[in-house]
Amino acid sequence: MKIAIFNVHNWERDYLQNANNGKHSLKMLDTYLSLDTVDLAKGCDAICIFTEDNASAPILDRLHELGVQYVALRSAGFNNIDVPHAKKLGIRMARVPEYSPYAIAEFTVGIMLALNRKLVRTHYRIMEMNFSLNGLVGFDMNGKTVGIIGTGKIGRVVAKILHGFGCKLLLYDIVEDKSLVEKYDATYTDLDALCQQSDIITLHAPLNEKTHHLIDADRISKMKKGVMLINAGRGGLVNTQDVINGLKSGQIGYFGMDVYEEEKGLYFEDHSDDILQDDAMARLMTLRNVLISSHQAFLTDTALENISQITFDNLECMEKGNACKNEIK
Repeated sequence: MKIAIFNVHNWERDYLQNANNGKHSLKMLDTYLSLDTVDLAKGCDAICIFTEDNASAPILDRLHELGVQYVALRSAGFNNIDVPHAKKLGIRMARVPEYSPYAIAEFTVGIMLALNRKLVRTHYRIMEMNFSLNGLVGFDMNGKTVGIIGTGKIGRVVAKILHGFGCKLLLYDIVEDKSLVEKYDATYTDLDALCQQSDIITLHAPLNEKTHHLIDADRISKMKKGVMLINAGRGGLVNTQDVINGLKSGQIGYFGMDVYEEEKGLYFEDHSDDILQDDAMARLMTLRNVLISSHQAFLTDTALENISQITFDNLECMEKGNACKNEIK
């Protein structure tokens, strides 16, 4: 099978080649999938895409014309593909629903600790020979109430880690996992109650029509003054401008963002020689109580190995005409 792999990054290239193990002919492309680049898949049976690639209806139509039969996503989320249209065209799709929930959960808690204990600020002070402790007071995680929005595989690991810190856990999900209640003395509640009672709120929900801008001005107004908000889920879960307003007013005391709703064309690339055109990002970068990372939470060797292996397993399963457990239905 010939596979066009779009949006390949240096940090994943070796993992993809190792997982392929010479079985398939790979066309590695460092460009996003778009209307301008879709013809690069000519002659391929399948394409493989990442989170920022565009698999909308017009692009799927062209892929179908080119004879592409399969789309493999190197991600859990699939909001960048028009699933009903792909099904209409007979294009089979598969994703990587789980690659390492521990990677993202551990990174999430790392953001909490870094913001709380002001570790980034401390590091830069020391580099300037400033050993003062002024302005570096944090708080004990033990005894704090943490609201976890989304208790799938990642949210469950976050709950496990924070229970170890001695946190009180409030949970929200449309599907409740009763085992979390029993194991960690956690409580499921509604979103408003979670916002009102939590000292820290962390987002691990999928992005869809119902969760888009789940955190907006109204929800922020219901939160505790000085709340810590962490988004390591999807950028569109929060209304960025509303979060900025919350930070400026002091309603939000800390904000950690590994994802950003306007990250396409910005994240995963070196813009050190460019003038930043994104005003919202520029404003966030000026705030000392904001920690920004570039969609990095998943980035461990374990996760990259699993993503690559599952991606090729999915493709081989679909090529053989077999049922694929990771197929997008």
